[in-house]
Amino acid sequence: MAAPQGPLVVGVDSSTQSTKALVVDAATGEVVARGQAPHRVSEGPGRESDPEQWWSALCEALTRCGTAARDAAAVSVGGQQHGLVTLDAAGRPVRPALLWNDVRSAPQRDRLVEELGGPEAWAERIGSVPAPAFTITKWAWLRENEPEAAEAVSAVRLPHDYLTERLTGRGTSDRGDSSGTGWWSAATGAYDEELLTHVGLSPALLPEVLAPGEPAGAVRDGLAELPLAPGVSVAAGTGDNMAAALGLGLRPGQPVISLGTSGTVYAVARRGPADPTGTVAGFADARGDWLPLACTLNCTLAVDRIAALLGRDREAVEAGGGAVCLPFLDGERTPNRPYASGLLHGLRHDTTAGQVLQAAYDGAVFALLAALDRVLDGETAGAGAPMLLIGGGARGTAWRETVRRLSGRSVQVPRAAELVALGAAAQAAGVLTGEDPAAVARRWGTDDGPAYDPVVRDDAAWERLSATLAGSGPLFGDA
Repeated sequence: MAAPQGPLVVGVDSSTQSTKALVVDAATGEVVARGQAPHRVSEGPGRESDPEQWWSALCEALTRCGTAARDAAAVSVGGQQHGLVTLDAAGRPVRPALLWNDVRSAPQRDRLVEELGGPEAWAERIGSVPAPAFTITKWAWLRENEPEAAEAVSAVRLPHDYLTERLTGRGTSDRGDSSGTGWWSAATGAYDEELLTHVGLSPALLPEVLAPGEPAGAVRDGLAELPLAPGVSVAAGTGDNMAAALGLGLRPGQPVISLGTSGTVYAVARRGPADPTGTVAGFADARGDWLPLACTLNCTLAVDRIAALLGRDREAVEAGGGAVCLPFLDGERTPNRPYASGLLHGLRHDTTAGQVLQAAYDGAVFALLAALDRVLDGETAGAGAPMLLIGGGARGTAWRETVRRLSGRSVQVPRAAELVALGAAAQAAGVLTGEDPAAVARRWGTDDGPAYDPVVRDDAAWERLSATLAGSGPLFGDA
């Protein structure tokens, strides 16, 4: 490896099941070291994780980066969005964190939306209609179901906030991740104190929301388990989707589909969206623009589960047939079916297992593409740009070809992996140099990769999926 041309920076991706760390040359974008460590998600009635494991995994991932981590000049953390981290007066977790894909708070979500004016009022007020993933609904669930735990809480944080505070000793967040809580207002750029009062949460328990480019502080003394030097600059960090947008150096209007544990479709926008249907979350980005985003709960894991049930490799799809599969195995967020289960429809004697598996891919991709027009909502700046396909599923031929067939659009697959960590690294570099982090990523060329021409859209499959979903009724737990 050649000597770095610029200072070294660290980007962290603390995701649902593991933490990744990249040490990056800030001048060239070359990844000079990487490390990864797992953490666990509970198998109980919801989805929970011990925040202490995230810290241990961060320290282990950085340790695996070797001497490069000890030479770093700045660090930033990108983390899974929406999670409810509750801390006591000593800064220890009161209970395991409720994760983004824990949908037990669906009844509280429904009640909050009704009590505070309905979907349109929420969209205008905070930029989004909260889903059960949102932090505000989880706090309402905690107060209702575990009141003693709620009473013991002295601080409420998001996952990336928690790790950043462990690094600096200072309670901070950023506008991107805060915009997914349900209590930070996109309209005012501040916490909505009336909403907080309604759910019984004092603003004093929440972190300071930093301005774009404002650092969170520096690595504090006394962290012997952490292979970063005291005094290293710490950027504000952000949510994972916002970090991935930075990592791609996105310009307004260029659509992205991320295929991971969850599926997301998003684009940078110059104005804040307010979708009263709740399909599009009106998130802020980490720079000062906006990141309208639609998210599905069931993506690669759901399709892999169906492949396992069929006893087939995940790539063993077959064309043809008329089967429809909506793989909403964990309830669904887009479309809003929190009480849903999976549906398989249209089987015939000649239906093959490979066709059923392809139908599962179709159902997962359809849910994302159906939200794309609302995400873009008249944004034409990137109309000629290819759709960027990222996440673990982007490396799979079946995922890529399904997106092409159902979208009819050109697709580009960036070669750069670990875009959340790269985006965090670009944010860390921006703290050192004063540059726009997205411009840093563009300088690094992170979106370079093979492009695939558009194909004729499979309208027959699209119509089958649309008709099945429209006629779902009680099959999906609709009221």
